[in-house]
Amino acid sequence: MTQKNPEYDFKWCPGCGDFGVRRALEQAVEKRIIETEEPIENNVIVAGIGCSGNMVHLLEGPQPFGIHGLHGRTLPIAMGIKMGRPDLNVVIVAGDGDFLSIGMEHIAPQAQRNLNVCAVVMDNAVYGLTKGQSSPTADEGLVTTSTPYGKMQDSLNALQLYLTVGVAHIASAMSSQIKPLAQMIYDGMDYPGFAVVHVQSPCTEYNDTYEQLKGNPKKGIEPLAWQIPEDHDRTNIAAAHDIVNKGGVPLGIIYQAEHRKPLDKRIA
Repeated sequence: MTQKNPEYDFKWCPGCGDFGVRRALEQAVEKRIIETEEPIENNVIVAGIGCSGNMVHLLEGPQPFGIHGLHGRTLPIAMGIKMGRPDLNVVIVAGDGDFLSIGMEHIAPQAQRNLNVCAVVMDNAVYGLTKGQSSPTADEGLVTTSTPYGKMQDSLNALQLYLTVGVAHIASAMSSQIKPLAQMIYDGMDYPGFAVVHVQSPCTEYNDTYEQLKGNPKKGIEPLAWQIPEDHDRTNIAAAHDIVNKGGVPLGIIYQAEHRKPLDKRIA
């Protein structure tokens, strides 16, 4: 934050990826306000519990409405808001532990309903706020405070999960690439249905993966992150599965379903 807000001041660790996500989300919301000519109060941020929860108070100056709910329950809360006020732009901000562990049970039902919200998921593969326990996306063998002898479970492929359960719009990004991330969040908000923007947002304190994501030629480290080819057909689900099965971290829009009614149109 460049300005102090005594009521909502918060701290992240230096270098935390969530700083980049905050800036990108701010830019996306500002762009939407300009494009739609609607007041900022027509935007609602639903935050999960964890470091990502600070994103509910993200802007300097006028604020969107924001709500903290129970751990893992961002999607039910977002559904309640959209059922009461379908005209509002609802954005979920959650961490991988919040969204993909206790919150995983809500993803498939909302994907099938095609709830018209955009979920920005910050993935650092640990529970950073509670001192670095392993999360579902942590690699097998990762040593953390909760897995001192290494994690026994396989790493969850979140992008594959989203495709499998029927999320209509899926994008993958890195927190350090702010402009592309801002555009992906804007596209997710603009999409008429359930959109997920999955962001690699490293935790510098407990699981610093910047070097692995970006690569380091001097150390012989190949980058995990790679750009999705421009000729990728995002409307082709088979092509989307090919992308997520290639390994590493694809960057860009992976899938975008066509001609699916959002929930508010199904119940109108």
